[in-house]
Amino acid sequence: MKMFLDFLPIVLFFAVYHFSGDILLATLVLIPATLLQVAFMWWRYRRVEKMQLVTLVLVVVMGGATVLFHNAAFIQWKPTVVNWLFAFAFLIAPLFGGKTLVERMMGKAITLPAATWRRLNLAWALFFIVLGAINVYVFKTYDEATWVNFKLFGMLGLTLLFVIGQGLYLARHMSHDTLHQNDHQKDDV
Repeated sequence: MKMFLDFLPIVLFFAVYHFSGDILLATLVLIPATLLQVAFMWWRYRRVEKMQLVTLVLVVVMGGATVLFHNAAFIQWKPTVVNWLFAFAFLIAPLFGGKTLVERMMGKAITLPAATWRRLNLAWALFFIVLGAINVYVFKTYDEATWVNFKLFGMLGLTLLFVIGQGLYLARHMSHDTLHQNDHQKDDV
């Protein structure tokens, strides 16, 4: 359900654009859809993830600029800004508390050496930097419809491939003892 809610504003943006061919109208739908998404998450779970808040602010600001100035470039830059902010967060997280962002998110589920956490964290930061750069390349090089398709399918596909790659990397670095240790922790709960 949560994953569906996370993608709902993007899917609505995509659908409205493909039915109307109007990026301004699609952006006008995206802004309240994202606001409603965050409001629902607050109402349902009494918390909103930082990533959702950052995305909301950027959708409102950059989407608002797109509508106000009738310029699609603002909304086209949004995925790049979001990805580069995520990269920045992954890079600076160890400066605050010593742990990488990846370790903070996954450290309760698996145990890995510090060097492996650092490599995973750096891989995520580089992925977000590259994904942001690819977004710029696509919207600067191709037409608007191609960029809209890339925003939904290309970015999602690249992210899924990266996550699968991360899973394979993690599988190689997880020891048999790590798996059993986590199984015992689950049994204790």
